[in-house]
Amino acid sequence: MSELTYAGKTFVFRVDNGVVFRNAYAADGATLHYETLEGPTEGSEETVTLHTAEVAPGLFMLGWAEKSGVTVTHLMNLNALTVHAFWSYETGDGRVAELHTGTLEPA
Repeated sequence: MSELTYAGKTFVFRVDNGVVFRNAYAADGATLHYETLEGPTEGSEETVTLHTAEVAPGLFMLGWAEKSGVTVTHLMNLNALTVHAFWSYETGDGRVAELHTGTLEPA
């Protein structure tokens, strides 16, 4: 794997559903601290352990599990500053899965 070019950087991630996150990646690329800036869970934040793979130069697959039980996978394209995101979570009616797209802005 080459250099984790997201490591040590912070991005504002604007999702197609109106939710906005501030994602700060640790210098070693092993953890992410996210904060929800806009959306139903505004103000929530957590530091999560990342599972990563470089798919191509500047293209990373990142996955993690949150304390709430939400599981998240990002296909982060640092060349185009875009993300394809998949997350799933439990509801009273069973597990829900969502696929979203969004943009990244260096913060």
